[in-house]
Amino acid sequence: MGEGLKPPVITVEGLTKHFGGVYALKDVSFTLHEGDILGIIGPNGSGKTTLINCVTGFLKPDAGTVRFRDRDITGLAPHKIARLGVTRTFQVMRPYYSLPAYKNLIIPLWSPRVRKLGGWRGGGRHGDRDTVAVDILEEIGFERDSYVPYKMASSLPTGYLKRLELARCIALRPEVVICDEVFSGLSMSEIATMVPLIEKLQMEGMTLIMVEHRLRELFRVANRVMVLSYGDKIMEGDPEVVIEDERVKEVYLGWEGEAEDD
Repeated sequence: MGEGLKPPVITVEGLTKHFGGVYALKDVSFTLHEGDILGIIGPNGSGKTTLINCVTGFLKPDAGTVRFRDRDITGLAPHKIARLGVTRTFQVMRPYYSLPAYKNLIIPLWSPRVRKLGGWRGGGRHGDRDTVAVDILEEIGFERDSYVPYKMASSLPTGYLKRLELARCIALRPEVVICDEVFSGLSMSEIATMVPLIEKLQMEGMTLIMVEHRLRELFRVANRVMVLSYGDKIMEGDPEVVIEDERVKEVYLGWEGEAEDD
């Protein structure tokens, strides 16, 4: 199905955010269609994390609107946006470190959204929530026959914590998952196992936004890429077209591969 035929899930129009006299976002607009994987790229300070913070309610924009399907969610509280079906991971992981990995999923599995939808995946899963939590962890790369799902989150290495962040999103049965630097800090072998997972989520009908600086890996899964620079949207299109654009090359000259905190 062509992009123009797919219904929009998120529509952002004229999003602007400034901190004092510095504009983090300037009149940014885009549409996320059902089944898309939209990559958002740009160098340090380009406004990527500010953008998803505005979309998910962690920041209130100074101008512009965010719509989820036919509802204006601009400035709505993060938990209310998540309850509608828009979830996100964080660049700095935020698990419940004092709980075992599988227990981190119990809160989303008990959420009003999941209860309203009749249980996880419409009741297609059997067993109590602990069992469902372990099932989800197994799907995203935890070994069921090991003790890893039962380990305290505080003892897990970065690769598992990244998966745990994603599992907490998936447990909420969302329509949209926004991944903030999900490949960051992972080894090449860990990334090699994450890419098929992202592809699997898309095949299952998930719509994704991926903020990422690991361009090679991102371009393997994204069907569309948007480039930000100093708060401006400078380009949006197919990955192979974007990467050959002279403006994008200029923005990335001497940057790609450096660490990023935005």
